Amino acid sequence: MDAKQLRIVVINSLVAPEGADAAAREQAERARALRIGLLEGGYNILAALPPEADLEEQIAQLQPDLIIVDAQSDTALKKVVAATADARRPIVCFTEDGDKEKMHAAIEAGVSAYVVAGLSAERVKAVLDVAMARFEVDQKLRHELSETRMKLAERKVIERAKGLLMERHQCSEDEAYRKLRRLAMDKNLKLSDVAQRMLDVADLLI
Repeated sequence: MDAKQLRIVVINSLVAPEGADAAAREQAERARALRIGLLEGGYNILAALPPEADLEEQIAQLQPDLIIVDAQSDTALKKVVAATADARRPIVCFTEDGDKEKMHAAIEAGVSAYVVAGLSAERVKAVLDVAMARFEVDQKLRHELSETRMKLAERKVIERAKGLLMERHQCSEDEAYRKLRRLAMDKNLKLSDVAQRMLDVADLLI
C-alpha cells in the first residue's frame, strides 16, 4: 500500500497545558509541526490523540493502518503496544531520546520504526515505507513461526496416537499410520484431528 493511502492515528501532545514549562511547550510545538508536516505531505490523519486518552478504545474504533507515537515518555508507547497486542499494526515512534536500551525495548515490543531527533518532511515517506515493510516482514515471520509450532504440535499428537494403536493392536508403526490415514479419509478429517479424537477417547476410558 502507498504510504499516502494509509489511515494514520497520531499520538502526541495536542496543546501545552497552561503554565507548562519550556520543555512541555517545545514538545507541543514539535507535535503540532509533525501533524502539519503529515497533512501537508498528503497523509490521511484519522485522528490526533493525547497520550492520556483511552487509546485501546480509540484505536479499536478507528482501526488505523499505522500509528505514529510522538512522545517523550514511555507511557504512551506502552499503551499503544498494549492496545495493538491482539490486532497488530505498524507503530512508528518519534522521540528526542536516543537511549539505546529504550530503542531496543521498543523494537522488541513491536515498534516498526524508532526515529530519534524528529522528522523532516523529506524523510517522512521513507520512514513510513520502511515501517510498513518491516511490519510486513515481521508478520510473515510470526505467521511462519506459528505454522511451524502448529505442525510440530500436530506431529506430536499423531505420534502419540500411533503409539496407542501399536500398543492396543500389537501392530507396527507403518500399520498404525495406515489405520490413522484410513480413519481420516473415511471421516474426511485431518490426520491430526483423528489422532486427537482417538487420544481424547482413550483418556476418557482410563
